[in-house]
Amino acid sequence: MELNGIRHADPFFERERQNYGSPLPSREYIMQVLEREGAPMSLDALAHALDIRDDEREFFGRRLHAMLREGQVMLNRRDAWLLPDKADLIRGRVQGHPDGFGFLLRDDKGEDIFLGPKAMREVFHGDRVIVRIKGLDRRGRAEGKVVEVLERANVRIVGRVLDEHGIRVVVPEDKRLAQDILVASGGKRAVPGQVVTVELIGQPSRAARPVGRIVEVLGHYADPGMEIEIALRKHELPFEFSAEARAYVRRLPDMVRRKDRVGREDITGLPLVTIDGETARDFDDAVFCERNGKDWRLVVAIADVSHYVESGIALDADARARGNSVYFPRRVIPMLPEKLSNGLCSLNPQVERLCMVADMDVSVRGEIKAYRFYPAVMFSHARLTYNQVAAALYEKDAKAISSLGGLFSHLQELDRLFRALLKARARRGAIDFETTETRMEFDDAGKIARIVPEVRNDAHRLIEECMLAANVCASDFLCGNNHPTLYRIHEEPLPKNLEKLRAFLTEFGVTLGGGDEPVAKDYAALLDKTRTRPDAQLLQTVMLRSLRQAVYSPDNVGHFGLAYDSYTHFTSPIRRYPDLLVHRAIKAVLAGKRYCPGNWEEIGLACSMTERRADEATRDVVDWLKCYYMRDRIGETFSGSVSAVVPFGLFVALDDVFIEGLVHISDLGSDYFHFDEARHALVGERTHMRYRLSDRVKVQLIRADLETSKIDFRLLASETRPTGRKGKTERGRILTEGKGSSKNVSGEKSGRKRHG
Repeated sequence: MELNGIRHADPFFERERQNYGSPLPSREYIMQVLEREGAPMSLDALAHALDIRDDEREFFGRRLHAMLREGQVMLNRRDAWLLPDKADLIRGRVQGHPDGFGFLLRDDKGEDIFLGPKAMREVFHGDRVIVRIKGLDRRGRAEGKVVEVLERANVRIVGRVLDEHGIRVVVPEDKRLAQDILVASGGKRAVPGQVVTVELIGQPSRAARPVGRIVEVLGHYADPGMEIEIALRKHELPFEFSAEARAYVRRLPDMVRRKDRVGREDITGLPLVTIDGETARDFDDAVFCERNGKDWRLVVAIADVSHYVESGIALDADARARGNSVYFPRRVIPMLPEKLSNGLCSLNPQVERLCMVADMDVSVRGEIKAYRFYPAVMFSHARLTYNQVAAALYEKDAKAISSLGGLFSHLQELDRLFRALLKARARRGAIDFETTETRMEFDDAGKIARIVPEVRNDAHRLIEECMLAANVCASDFLCGNNHPTLYRIHEEPLPKNLEKLRAFLTEFGVTLGGGDEPVAKDYAALLDKTRTRPDAQLLQTVMLRSLRQAVYSPDNVGHFGLAYDSYTHFTSPIRRYPDLLVHRAIKAVLAGKRYCPGNWEEIGLACSMTERRADEATRDVVDWLKCYYMRDRIGETFSGSVSAVVPFGLFVALDDVFIEGLVHISDLGSDYFHFDEARHALVGERTHMRYRLSDRVKVQLIRADLETSKIDFRLLASETRPTGRKGKTERGRILTEGKGSSKNVSGEKSGRKRHG
């Protein structure tokens, strides 16, 4: 800086040099100087203002270009440095749309910015960019122009090879990547129609289409298991363990060793049992219950994965990258190698296993009075299934009871505890939505033979309540000891969603209690009040959609749906990375230490992302399998109900078949139909006919497209409601025919799903 024409070192910068031992100013200080100057600065001017010496210029330039890559600063056409915010430039991530346009999801969480097809030709879905708002689009939305690409999100893309007038291209499987990729020479050979992976050697730009080289040929769409191979690559799911991780696992023992028992309590004498689904192979949890005076002692033993997967090793890095196991129909992509997930860590029957124990005292009111955590060695006395336990406890099946032998009395005590926990749940006001999950049954050729509902009995609920109790204790333990961890948080509904929900409920003569800040008990009370109504399913669906998604975060804001002030995941470390972190944190507290895996907030975001990624990949596979199942039923008619209403039509869920497809808006009759988001309806402008969520319909299957995973219906008959000009409603019936259209089918979540 200069005073009276004499150059002096900036005192703030000098303090930085002394305090941090750095010859360069921090990024924050560089941005402060640019802010203070109020105008773009040349490199020389900026270096002068920051008192950069000649021997520091090279390193200073590197720091500026690192800031440039992250969008903290910009270079204009005159090679002057400036702050993006000062130039009305906005950073964010591109979200593509199959129709060729997209949006910028802003880093500052402001309103999304529309990106037209012209802007999207320069980028792919997922890219990080800087845009400038150039005006408003036809709908009055802010429209952006791409100024600079900060980070490319796509390196490898899976897609189908096509031949367009002699030019070989790959059409991405992810429809949000709306540009075809030109195939360069030198890669692997593939024929039109095959599914391949291309490695991008040229990203899209204003002047050129993206170019890629084929590096992997997967096969044809109808090949067995192709739907999973596509999903793995489309969603970038890690499915191969590193060489270092595989080598480490090979060195692990097959059984618990004597030295592994040191420092652990021996609970091998407790008749612990696992209770899981018929097809489960990885057993995280075992339970035992006994009377303790007037109270109960509940022991929940969880596989001690942290003993074998230590923080910082290659296997830990692989598990962190996966985040969770992914349960596809007929195939699992495990978070841990099979030797651990199905062997050494799995609480298999009749073998010793290492575990972490939540040992709880539960009152007759179902309230946890005391608990303690400790490492132990256990012995599972039986591998039981939900159906087996339900048959013995609730159906009083003599054969099932006999098969349990002396374990039956322990299960009876466990059931009495379960009833107490249920009453505590009701007093707490936890929300309990009734949903139908499905299971696919396959033939010898590996294709769907039928889709059946997955019946959830009280044995499922029994285990769920035990796991909830252990999770709550884990959260309370870490919170009480002021140790950071990842909480499983579920925030209260957004005000705008509550406003829409209340407006919808008003039409049905019901209200949600709690005023502007309802709690879970208010939702639970409304569910209970409307449970016997004929429109109960409709009301439940709209209530469910008003809630937010649960995520992982180090900030403990509670779990709205479960009505817990503090909640975390402790019970599934074989298949969820957050649970493994919680185990390590508990062990650290027990040892009087501190566990620091890195930035907890970043880890929480990553774990939430991998969870969503697994759901999306599983949904893609299920959608494709359902399309394959329905393609031989073109022309058949089905009964069903409207499961979703969108601006372009109605999604219909078929009775008994458990498959969804689209009735396009053009198939609703001779009228202009308008989307009423608040009422979840499409309403005719002239006829006032209203198609609403949960309406009963009859449809005909007209298309099942394997390449796009889309199922289309034609509406044959529907119970519709003329809205009336004064808001009155009456029931009517209309017969229509139309051409139909397409939209991705919606699939139920596949794989193990329980314990909150």
